[in-house]
Amino acid sequence: MRTAGIAVVAALALLPGIAPPPRAQTALAEPGWTARHPVFAALPSERGIGEIEPVFAFHGAMPTGVTVSARGRIFVNYPRWGDEVPFTVAELRGGKEVAYPDVAINRADPQRPGATLVSVQSVVVDPADRLWILDTAAPSFAPPLAGGVKLVAVDLGTNKVVKAVILPPSVVLPSTYVNDVRFDLRQGRAGVAYITDSSTSGPGGIIVVDLDSGAAWRKLSGHASTSPDPAFVPVVEGETLVLCQPGQAPVPFRVASDGIALSADGATLFYSPLSSRHLFSVPTALLRDRAAPAEVVARAVVDLGEKGASDGLEADDQGRIYAGDYEHNSIRQRGTDGSWRTIAHDPRLLWPDTLAVARDGYLYFTVNQLQRQKQFHAGQDLREKPYSLFRIRIGAGPVALR
Repeated sequence: MRTAGIAVVAALALLPGIAPPPRAQTALAEPGWTARHPVFAALPSERGIGEIEPVFAFHGAMPTGVTVSARGRIFVNYPRWGDEVPFTVAELRGGKEVAYPDVAINRADPQRPGATLVSVQSVVVDPADRLWILDTAAPSFAPPLAGGVKLVAVDLGTNKVVKAVILPPSVVLPSTYVNDVRFDLRQGRAGVAYITDSSTSGPGGIIVVDLDSGAAWRKLSGHASTSPDPAFVPVVEGETLVLCQPGQAPVPFRVASDGIALSADGATLFYSPLSSRHLFSVPTALLRDRAAPAEVVARAVVDLGEKGASDGLEADDQGRIYAGDYEHNSIRQRGTDGSWRTIAHDPRLLWPDTLAVARDGYLYFTVNQLQRQKQFHAGQDLREKPYSLFRIRIGAGPVALR
């Protein structure tokens, strides 16, 4: 081994501009001396793509969702996964995080789960410029509190709650974890909402909600397209992403349907499991038809191929789809011809989570280092604050089905 080391040092000495340390002729070079040599300071490295703009830095709880109103107001949320979360929904106002719509409703009360915000996973401004809050009522991924899983609408003119839709037990299973939501206000008397169930222990699916009556039903429950891909092995920051508790064998990380987006005409719903690299679509008419047989809906599902492993999805009013790529610190865009391209790639994009297209022509997205949480590292929390909110110019507006 000593002879081999001397040979390597001798070979390096032949490279232009590299001189070994004095003792390298007769002994192994000092470990790491080549890395400190000026020649290696200018070695080629991975190139960035796109121009991302920092919008906000979070020094407290870890955010997931983001949305932007027609007037440019920015709202975010923090699920209660273990961090200290003084409020689960906030408006970013004057450089600060302010409890929204007020402090009182953000005080989770297990005795009043339908009237308080328990653990919010997503916030979305609808085409009527109302803020909708999607409450999982499942802190730390526990079974959801009975009567607590809900959609809450806030009038942004008055900053008051104007509607609450409690999801019924027929769609909220003991394993349900509601994740993200999209709206089409043209359907029925008050519109419909499409919600992903991103369960980690039960069937995934799409939950459809009639916003007028509050009626809700499940579609594609347990279907392959809403389920984790059993062959999927995520690799993030060079490591296989597995659940790893102290003293226990690693367990695969399996999450069902997560990202969701509506086409510009409202005719197609796009979705993907978090534990998959594939994008799927299904006609929304079949989702809204409560009488449509499960096998008919299943046959209408289209596998649109690989897009990368993503958390959030979004669409714009020009027919393009956006997806995070948490394995490659990237944001990707699907053109109207079905081809994908990377519009942002940056080492700071440590798990791009929720995406939101705003009327100012930007795509906003949270970055929260989800892969560094302690459950993936034998109890050691590797996250480094601050978490971030970024945006990138896309020159398009949000899907507005009103």
